[in-house]
Amino acid sequence: MTAKNNRLFFIDAMRAWAILMMLQGHFIDGLLDPIFRDTTNPVYNIWLYFRGITAPVFFTVSGFIFTFLLIRVPQKGMDNPRVAKGVRRGLQLLLIGYLLRLNLFGLFKGQLYNSFYLVDVLHCIGLSILGVIGVYLLTINKKKYVFSSVLIGITLLLFLFEPIYKQWTFSFLPDLVANYFTKANGSVFTIIPWFGYTALGAFISVLFTRYRESKYLFPAAISIAITVGYLLIYQSSRMFDGLYNATGLELFKMILANNYLFIRLGNVFIVFAVFMVLRQFMTNKTVLNIGASTLSIYVIHFIILYGSFTGLGLYRFFNHSLAPQVAIPGALAFMTVCTFLALKYNQYEAKIKSQISLGFATAVSQLMDFKEASVPVIRELSIRGRLVLRRFLRTVRG
Repeated sequence: MTAKNNRLFFIDAMRAWAILMMLQGHFIDGLLDPIFRDTTNPVYNIWLYFRGITAPVFFTVSGFIFTFLLIRVPQKGMDNPRVAKGVRRGLQLLLIGYLLRLNLFGLFKGQLYNSFYLVDVLHCIGLSILGVIGVYLLTINKKKYVFSSVLIGITLLLFLFEPIYKQWTFSFLPDLVANYFTKANGSVFTIIPWFGYTALGAFISVLFTRYRESKYLFPAAISIAITVGYLLIYQSSRMFDGLYNATGLELFKMILANNYLFIRLGNVFIVFAVFMVLRQFMTNKTVLNIGASTLSIYVIHFIILYGSFTGLGLYRFFNHSLAPQVAIPGALAFMTVCTFLALKYNQYEAKIKSQISLGFATAVSQLMDFKEASVPVIRELSIRGRLVLRRFLRTVRG
């Protein structure tokens, strides 16, 4: 086991933690009766706070892992094999995101429901990966610091100007495109500002890769993460208040009114610090497999909970109707089932895909055989049809 691989274990563990948090968060949020959503209850508030951390961590870790794989190979630019793989991955996530929102019953009627056009996690991560690749290709011939500078610049710009662009409806764009930028039509996530977290993860990955041989990497990284996390969580609002008083810019006042992006960014740094501190305990094979199976887990959970393709999911039957006594053990069971099915799928993924490919190839072969066999029959029917038509026309003329 190499040191380089060992340093990635805590990232896989973070991804596993984030996907499990997402599973229970979606289950409880979708099925818990509103009467139990009491913000004066400390237990509910703690759950709500940690649920808010999940998506920022997931986006940041996704950016970290992809960029780590992108820049560690010796090839540069379009010669980098990770560029083509990343493009395929990004497009794959976009495709799966739309497929999960398909309703077969509507499709049989020739309809695509409005929910099909909404944007979710997979769409944003897929597009974010393509965005990181774009930045990489545009800066590959520049000085080394340009790539990382552009990435952190994207994060700061998207987070600073969020109070302004979140009011825009982008009504001049088709809904299919506008849904990537606004929640006005019902999108759960939008590429702005969420690309900011992915870009931040990519930025951290660049620093991690640059100093990966240093024996002080983790002590320094942990100290910096704790310090930055503390400042963002507890001091960023005070900073924006001071900037507003000093400059009078309305933008800083707007950020101060809802400073969730920078506070959540602080939470991300604290989570990074915790997992780096505990990295020696993050080598459990099952945990690492869960971290490597996040896409499968997400797809399975979407089908079971929201009823992709059929609409017959748990959300349809138990929407906002469960008491905590049922919702909590239900969430644990839901996490277990989704994770178990995903790990089993990944275990037999190659075999399943080969069987699907074989079935598809067999169907195509049979279709071609049927086509070849039917050509003489169709030709004979065509000849007979023309003869009958000629006789009929002669009879009519007579």
